[in-house]
Amino acid sequence: MISQFFVLSQRGDNIVFRDYRGEVPKGSAEIFFRKVKFWKDDGQEEAPPVFHVDGVNYFHVKVVGLLFVATTRVNVSPSLILELLQRIARVIKDYIGVLNEDSLRKNFVLVYELLDDVIDFGYVQTTSTEVLKSYVFNEPIAVDAARFQALGPAAMFMQGTKRMPGTAVTKSVVANEPGGRRREEIFVDIIEKISITFSSSGYILTSEIDGTIQMKSYLTGNPEIRLALNEDLSIGKDGRSVYDYRSSSGSGIVILDDCNFHESVHLDSFEMDRTLSLVPPDGEFPVMNYRMTQEFKPPFRINTLIEEVGSSKAEVILKIRAEFPSSITANTIAIQMPLPKYTTRANFELEPGVVGQTTDFKESNKRLEWGLQKIVGGSEHTLRAKLTFSQESHGNITKESGPVSMTFTIPMYNASRLQVKYLQIAKKSSTYNPYRWVRYVTQANSYVARI
Repeated sequence: MISQFFVLSQRGDNIVFRDYRGEVPKGSAEIFFRKVKFWKDDGQEEAPPVFHVDGVNYFHVKVVGLLFVATTRVNVSPSLILELLQRIARVIKDYIGVLNEDSLRKNFVLVYELLDDVIDFGYVQTTSTEVLKSYVFNEPIAVDAARFQALGPAAMFMQGTKRMPGTAVTKSVVANEPGGRRREEIFVDIIEKISITFSSSGYILTSEIDGTIQMKSYLTGNPEIRLALNEDLSIGKDGRSVYDYRSSSGSGIVILDDCNFHESVHLDSFEMDRTLSLVPPDGEFPVMNYRMTQEFKPPFRINTLIEEVGSSKAEVILKIRAEFPSSITANTIAIQMPLPKYTTRANFELEPGVVGQTTDFKESNKRLEWGLQKIVGGSEHTLRAKLTFSQESHGNITKESGPVSMTFTIPMYNASRLQVKYLQIAKKSSTYNPYRWVRYVTQANSYVARI
């Protein structure tokens, strides 16, 4: 049970606000944003997804730069409310097509209609896009799809040198094509978030993949489809070592620790030939979620060297190498490295002729930041930073620095090697779009190198 739901922009503007029970003060949105913006408790840089202020519990998730927030005075399950906020964001995106501040403002009438059908007096009724179609009557207002590039990898669809239109998956599930024609398309994404920890010598200490097969359907008539995965896919380690390369290299076997499926998926033939059959509901939904701790080849290698060059100076050398093929390019790479607390200045030196790279020293929290617009597979990049300290160093600079953390997105690449072999639609139709529909995306969930 929740009392309020609201959506805030990055500036704190209240875009959507609905008070269901009148138990929480009207100024809760301002209180929440001020608390999140100036969060300093326990030395944390960001506010946790759940916190308590003056008898009110605040729950929030950030989706494409927007803050989706729920408040309540009662003790409810945090995971339940956080999942509800994610589902509300997904439902709104299904109906308005592009989820950003501009689209929310233009479609506020439709958004409020959705919220009234999803939640009644603070209690959840349904979060199914398909079920809600019977109760939603407002038409979505289209926005400029080019502006949704901020959504990141979901905005990309590459097939060799051919690019699908950027609007292909950014339209409402209830919107028709010009002339009243229905869209007959289905899109499949394999999105993986990887977590890796390297030792100071470069060896992998921990590695994990949290992946999902995401589907968005625009097919009319709800036809049955079959989705085929790797034939040599194995669920569970079956007694193998977590880091046993013999079970995964060469033979192409993909070993997942565990997985779960959407309620519409039928597993009648999954054990036999690794195919899933389902009747896809309208909108976007996860077909399969999976986790893998079998050691895999990391997409990047990070090497760090710290050398003292005087009593109050040191030099840091950061080197990154892309371990994936040269036909693939990583985007929006961000590297951070905490420095000793007595660091006062950092002078940076990049490779000659580089473009699309930025450096910064955050004096407030003594942190080095290095941003790269893109990295081509097989390439190597180096950053040198000359540090100046406010005092003579008497400790171990290496122990007082790091670890190095990295975030990135790699389109058309997946570390687990899980693949969709084919997709079959039971109902034949000449209007179905023949484009290749599978997209692979790898993102960094936690990519850390110790020094």
